[in-house]
Amino acid sequence: MVAVDKNKKLKLSFGGFSSAGVKEENQDAFGALAPKGSANHLKGAIACLADGVSCSDNAQQASQMAVSQFVEDYFSTPDTWSVRTAASKILSSLNAWLFHHGQQASARHNSLVTTFSSIIFKSNTAYLFHVGDSRIYRYRANQRLELLTRDHVQQSGNRTLLTRALGMDSHLEIDYQQKNIEQGDVFVLTSDGVHEFVSPAEIRQAIEAGNDFEATAKTIVEHALNSGSDDNLTCLLVRVDELPVATIDEVHRQLTTLAIPPVMDVGMKIDGYEVKRVIHSGTRSHIYLVQHPDHKLPYILKAPSANFSEDAQYLEGFIREQWIGLRVNHDAIMKVYAPNNDSQFLYLLAEYIEGKTLRQWMHDNDEPVSLEKMREIVQGIITGLRVFKRMEMIHRDLKPENIMICTDGSIKLIDFGTVKVNGLNEITSVIGEEIPVGSVDYIAPEYLLDGQADHRSDIFSLGVIIYEMLSGKLPYSMSNAHRRMPKNSQEWRYKPLVKHNENIPIWIDCALQKATDPNIKKRYDALSEFSADLYEPNMSLLQKHQQAPLLERNPVFVWQSVSTLLLLIIVLQWILLF
Repeated sequence: MVAVDKNKKLKLSFGGFSSAGVKEENQDAFGALAPKGSANHLKGAIACLADGVSCSDNAQQASQMAVSQFVEDYFSTPDTWSVRTAASKILSSLNAWLFHHGQQASARHNSLVTTFSSIIFKSNTAYLFHVGDSRIYRYRANQRLELLTRDHVQQSGNRTLLTRALGMDSHLEIDYQQKNIEQGDVFVLTSDGVHEFVSPAEIRQAIEAGNDFEATAKTIVEHALNSGSDDNLTCLLVRVDELPVATIDEVHRQLTTLAIPPVMDVGMKIDGYEVKRVIHSGTRSHIYLVQHPDHKLPYILKAPSANFSEDAQYLEGFIREQWIGLRVNHDAIMKVYAPNNDSQFLYLLAEYIEGKTLRQWMHDNDEPVSLEKMREIVQGIITGLRVFKRMEMIHRDLKPENIMICTDGSIKLIDFGTVKVNGLNEITSVIGEEIPVGSVDYIAPEYLLDGQADHRSDIFSLGVIIYEMLSGKLPYSMSNAHRRMPKNSQEWRYKPLVKHNENIPIWIDCALQKATDPNIKKRYDALSEFSADLYEPNMSLLQKHQQAPLLERNPVFVWQSVSTLLLLIIVLQWILLF
């Protein structure tokens, strides 16, 4: 029995046994790993089983490679990726390799084909990936053994044929499930040499009777062998011993271990960094230009405000910004540097970017920007957003204040305190977002209304920014949202851009209206599509606009015309009366 590091909140116990049975070679393989340290918290633990297809001479190679590579590669994927993304990419790659080399063998008996079933335990959730006829069961105290997977087989006379497996086809369709887990749950992974000869009731009885999981797994395998199993036999058991449930007091204590630095002025020092200039001092944070005697280049030091010393949500966002910055390395994203491990203070150290925010740039350039300059800036922003998207992140607070225009004209995205990370989002936290983060003027309706956001939410914010660059105005009047939460997305009413800037082609207006559509399903699904429509007219959007009723195309003109007509009627009535 192998136990996970007791210092971690997710604790599992493993026990497994595999036998060749009556065959000369064992073509089954299984593996389990619960790493220590941060990997356990950020990536979770793995249990998996593979059963090589016995008609192939390379079945053992296929099953062992599937297990070993899946476990090794999963823990090498970015921490920001969700479990599903990481596992799916690995399995697709494994399938492509097995299929390619199996095809090169040009003979069925040399193919590389194996079933595969895996569970990834992360926080309070079990993520199941399955293809073939190996199985995953779950036993919960005082309940029957529940089969969680389905066999991918079909009957052909007296034979049972696999319809899906790793390496069988160039395209892999794998079953995926998420299951909430409870303390005491036992997950059982078996090859068909076991579950075709041992009933679920018998497996349950063995689990309830045993204390040592390795011995229990061996008992189940031997029972199947004694019942006439003519195949390789493998059984892997995983028990959930403890779940990561922390109290708000525990989390707050962790966040407040480091002291918030006092408000500093020029000449003051912290951990050897001397303040050369106070860049910003506000109610939420303080930002300084600092220099260290051991380094040539200056840095930006950002410290939280003491006003938020008791706000766990704010402090968690501040720590998240540092966590993200240390994992993203791209010229379009502000660089963040590792903190001083000996420091007793909470602050963030980042690169000093020579330039100005897009907000300041727009203030300095009073007139609306040209289409050419807009496109140049937008391509830089899109580059940064694509970096986040590839790492399964959503900025959620894209606005002119968080976009830097460097002196060389390049663009950098800054401020990651509100970024949503799918990989972190899977980890249970008692600190929930009580209110959506971000600026109301740029925040997507679905996020403000439901707290839900995806990459299309960033497209909405980008569309609002472009609209503002071209007109100096905003497409929606949502200032009241600070005082009253909107009831639904219909309260966002788009104002045609041409109303503010007659020099803008109508097809640009159509693209911005689609990008900022209050209904997320009607928005662009990809940044590339939006970008393309900013360079050339999208004829389908233009045709849709031209076919729309006048009230929808130009509501301001319609209401102005109606008002004028009503005024004329009133004047005419007054003349007739007198």
